[in-house]
Amino acid sequence: MKPTVKTFFDEDTFTASHVVSDPATKKAAVIDSVLDFDPASGTTTTKSADEIIAYIRDEGLTVDWILETHVHADHLTAAPYLKQQLGGKTAIGDKIDVVQAAFAKVFNAEAAFKRDGSQFDKLFADGETFKVGEIDAYVIHTPGHTPACSTIVIGDAGFVGDTLFMPDYGTARCDFPGGDARTLYRSIQKIFALPPETRLFMCHDYKAPDRDQFVWETTVAEEREKNIHVRDGITEDEFVEMREARDKTLAMPRLILPSVQVNMRAGDMPPKEDNGVSYLKLPLNQF
Repeated sequence: MKPTVKTFFDEDTFTASHVVSDPATKKAAVIDSVLDFDPASGTTTTKSADEIIAYIRDEGLTVDWILETHVHADHLTAAPYLKQQLGGKTAIGDKIDVVQAAFAKVFNAEAAFKRDGSQFDKLFADGETFKVGEIDAYVIHTPGHTPACSTIVIGDAGFVGDTLFMPDYGTARCDFPGGDARTLYRSIQKIFALPPETRLFMCHDYKAPDRDQFVWETTVAEEREKNIHVRDGITEDEFVEMREARDKTLAMPRLILPSVQVNMRAGDMPPKEDNGVSYLKLPLNQF
């Protein structure tokens, strides 16, 4: 079955958020939403999320799911705001507890912060099925970028998070806590095992050097044939050598410190302090 996919691209964070809907029932899921954040002022706004809300209301859609492919390190999720405005259940892969445990140490999170994923309404096990309207959907755990990454397959469309980029840009980095290049290679083989005509939707696009526009949709067949890092014929050892060498040259994402603190809490801010203000931490010399 073929869902309708409407993509909203946030150029500030290079993030593609997707609204996936069943044309027959008008039921929908929102995948990898963005809460706008200005790190200089510490101000959050909802412009990106409001564009999604306007589309959903204009199309007469009902949101059943607000999904995260992983704990993002490059943007804050708008999941709580979307749930407040539209309803729906928040969900992520059930390995979120591994990420929460790792980053709770990095940020010295308060004792009350739960490391069991209970901030989300639903934790998906590997292979678990669900529906968007009448369209069958399921989750494939695809770790490597982080331990909790998942690919969400809805009908003929797969949403790969940061596991893969467009074929001319390659694959995700693996040098965050819990990341592993060999694990990523094996996860990508799970995606490559999907039917070749499966549509694949990226979470990010950074425009390859010879390309002048942002794009975020490809197919399994195109990735297998053309991906510059992991196309058919590239061995696991070759990929690991390339990926580990490349990762050593990369700077940390601009918003990693605020993003992870918020996203590991399913989009909620840290608890307010006695003056009524919520604060984000900047751990020194940890990365």
